[in-house]
Parts: sequence; C-alpha cells; structure tokens
Amino acid sequence: MKKSIILGVFILALLLPGCGSGPRMKDGFYSAEMSDYSHGWKEYVCIMVKGNEIVYTEFNAKDPSGYIKAWDNAYMQNMAPVSGTYPNEYTRYYASELVERQSPEDVDAMTGATGSGSNFKRLAAAVIEQSIEGNSDTKVVQTQE
Repeated sequence: MKKSIILGVFILALLLPGCGSGPRMKDGFYSAEMSDYSHGWKEYVCIMVKGNEIVYTEFNAKDPSGYIKAWDNAYMQNMAPVSGTYPNEYTRYYASELVERQSPEDVDAMTGATGSGSNFKRLAAAVIEQSIEGNSDTKVVQTQE
C-alpha cells in the first residue's frame, strides 16, 4: 500500500508540470539573429530544447567575417573598464539565466550590458516562439533604432 502511494505521487509529479502550462516547445535546435549589425556586430541566440525545456543556450555576436565578439580580447580590454563587464562575461550570464529561468522575461539585465540584454530578451522570445512552432529556420529580429 505504501509503495503504491509513493508510486502514485511520483507519477503525478511527473505529469503535473505539463498540464495546462501552455504551448509546448518541440525538441531541437532553434536560432534567431538581429536583422542588422550594430557597431560591427550582429547578436544572435541559439537554444536546444529537450523535453519542453531549454537545456542549452548560446548568446553572442559575430562580425561580417563570422568572428565571435566574446573572443575579441581588445574589445574586452576597452569595454571592461568603462562598463564593468565585457562580452565573454555578459553573454554567458544571459545564456545561463535563460537555461535556469526558462523565460526571457525572468532574466534580469546585467549592469553595463543593458542594450545587449534587451536584444537578448527579444532574441530569446523569438527562438522560444520558433521552438513552439517546431520551426528550425533562423528567425530574424528587427533591430531597434
């Protein structure tokens, strides 16, 4: 009797998170990028969804040649003293926050990277929309002036 109650509670716990929680994300990889380059960089977000959960996120920016902003040490050395952060730090922060919180609205802006944080939230919302549709095409998000 005790084992069947424990088993019932366990099964119920597995089923409840999916009940009435809105649209489900489909397993796969999804990406979105800004429509234009800003200061020579185009920001993008990629996520991996498994079991209706974001299990991996990459947030970064690339230049026209494909070089990744977080790898640019000169950019880091110029940005860090002025803003208190740099691309390799804030991109990892935003990405890990999305995996932890599962919602871009719940990700707090990082001081010194609020512009990128705003773009991150818009890009993350776009890839989540893509994952609900099951559309793995890269979504282009209009750059705000």
